Amino acid sequence: MEASTDDARLGLGMMGYGCKHYKRRCKIRAPCCNEIFCCRHCHNESTKDRHEICRFDVQTVICVICDTEQPVAQVCSNCGVNMGEYFCVVCRFYDDDVDKGHYHCQDCGICRVGGRENFFHCQKCGSCYSFGLLNKHSCVENSMRHHCSICYEYLFDSLKETTVLKCGHTMHSVCLSEMLNHDKYCCPICSKSVIDMSKIWRKMDEEIEETAMPEDYRTRKVWVLCNDCNDTTEVLYHIIGQKCSHCQSFNTRVISPPRAPQ
Repeated sequence: MEASTDDARLGLGMMGYGCKHYKRRCKIRAPCCNEIFCCRHCHNESTKDRHEICRFDVQTVICVICDTEQPVAQVCSNCGVNMGEYFCVVCRFYDDDVDKGHYHCQDCGICRVGGRENFFHCQKCGSCYSFGLLNKHSCVENSMRHHCSICYEYLFDSLKETTVLKCGHTMHSVCLSEMLNHDKYCCPICSKSVIDMSKIWRKMDEEIEETAMPEDYRTRKVWVLCNDCNDTTEVLYHIIGQKCSHCQSFNTRVISPPRAPQ
């Protein structure tokens, strides 16, 4: 009977408190400005000077059940409730929504969601990736430790889902969808194609066959750099596009002819 009473006390108010980011039964005192917020994201979104809180520097929390301020811990020292069903003492992180599958990655140094069993840490890319990408992605050193090239939000600890492109660069999944909706099919960083473009290339081949160039231009050649395979080739010029003779991609750019060594 006593054990069941203790369990009920620990679960009091579970999923009933928190903010738009997390469900939790505590608030944090920001060490940088000494103000109280529901979570670090609430702090970062509300500060006028746009300073950000360091999660590891949080020292005190306030229980929302009994309003007691206390050192970081999972269970309230005064009323005995769990301030978060998931708790990480390293990240000073609380969340009642355990269905997210939280886990702390030692290599990332922060907590992740999605279940530890579903992710591996890529040492070169410097982040956790889905097992579906194991040995199936192009590694780019610290690819997640930069800003999304579309919205410029920092990716490493972003709450939004992130996509790893074929080239190895990363961006928010919603930003990628928006980019494709605007008919932009190249990585903003390296210009490689982000989707299979073979159907579009075949259509361009058909358009070139049906579009005769003026006689003065039919034998004109230009040098191109292929953004997809990085090869340089000399090809016939056409107003619709220049096709890489190595990988058959039209994702090319005209460049100056190579200079012979002197």
